[in-house]
Amino acid sequence: MLDRQLSTTRRQLLIFGASLAVGALLPGSARAARRSPGPQQRGPRELKFLNLHTGESLDAVYFEEGRYLPDALASVDHVLRDHRTGEVHPIEPRLLDLLHRLSGALDTNAPYHVISGYRSPATNAMLHAASPNVAAGSLHMQGWAIDVRVPGRELAELHRAALALRGGGVGYYPANDFVHVDVGRVRTW
Repeated sequence: MLDRQLSTTRRQLLIFGASLAVGALLPGSARAARRSPGPQQRGPRELKFLNLHTGESLDAVYFEEGRYLPDALASVDHVLRDHRTGEVHPIEPRLLDLLHRLSGALDTNAPYHVISGYRSPATNAMLHAASPNVAAGSLHMQGWAIDVRVPGRELAELHRAALALRGGGVGYYPANDFVHVDVGRVRTW
């Protein structure tokens, strides 16, 4: 009888482990659609983007009724794609949540003007070769970073608000008129 109970417990553990492994292999947006948000993340969330390179705009509710919306996430992935190669990559939902919080901190519903969202490894390597300001292992390649500005807000104000959120990395590029935000470790430059 004890052997049968141990066998059942082992089987349950194996099934549980396998389900965790399968979840880890799902693409970012598919994985995000299945995540349960924390209590501070209840309520609908909307973001607006204007991709300055493609001219495309998006106004999307990406989170509603306690879950991320896969169709909206796919639309965000498309608008924030690598404009040089056309490659689409899942954008980390935590980055979207950070941008949503940033809009709230700035008390604006203006669209984010996007300088750079996702970058393919080829694009990132080309930009890194041309500028020491582009990290070889940039979080843009993971869909964890974005370079933006907000119309109607001073760049310094955007920078201060991003720093205050302490949601990840914040880079300030006044000469190029954008602020970098990411959901990596908290750091500034």
